[in-house]
Amino acid sequence: MVLIICIFFILYSLAKRKYNSAMIQIRKTRENGSEKAMLIVIICLIVCFVGISALSVWLYMSYTDQKNNVDYKVSAAVAAAKNEQSIADDDKFAKREKEPLREFIGPEDYGRLTFSYPKTWSTYINNDVSKGGTFEAYLNPITVPPISVNQQFALRVSIQETDYGKVISTYDSLVKKGDLKSTSVSVDGNSGTRLDGAFSKDIRGSAVIYKIRDKTVTIRTDATTFTADFNALVTTLKWNN
Repeated sequence: MVLIICIFFILYSLAKRKYNSAMIQIRKTRENGSEKAMLIVIICLIVCFVGISALSVWLYMSYTDQKNNVDYKVSAAVAAAKNEQSIADDDKFAKREKEPLREFIGPEDYGRLTFSYPKTWSTYINNDVSKGGTFEAYLNPITVPPISVNQQFALRVSIQETDYGKVISTYDSLVKKGDLKSTSVSVDGNSGTRLDGAFSKDIRGSAVIYKIRDKTVTIRTDATTFTADFNALVTTLKWNN
């Protein structure tokens, strides 16, 4: 009986040891699995964090770049608007400064030519025609520069004791070359000729030519800068036929 108990005890001990070993192995396997799973989770979290950080940096840089571009475009647009407004204000001021217009009056014996011109222009009569000859007048903003062939003036006025047809013919070569464009014009019921283009290497502008009695008047601007003033001026031309 004792022998049987001893054998049972020994078998029980061996069985218990195997069971404990198996449980320990299972526990270790579970612990290793848990550690691996935890490691994988940690790695995934790190990757996600790095990805989110990189995305945040990229989004911030994109936002900053877009903001800077928008700010630059807004600043440029504001500057352009201010510049346009400044130019518009300067133009309005310049136009107001030219008013009220003054009236030019030519010699009575030469048809009493009249027209309106900006008050900011000065006038210089170059030739006294009390004894005949060609009447010459020059108009220019503020001051009239020294008279010369190639000097540019806002306006030249010439009344010649020359037939209208002969005066027109002096420009035929320039018209044929294409330097000047010739068109028919009319003012106050009087027909004439308008020339636009290059009169010489230094003179590029516009001119109108009309017959006054037995004389011919030529009114010319020497620069396209004064084209608007010239166009307004020639509509006010009047003279006695």
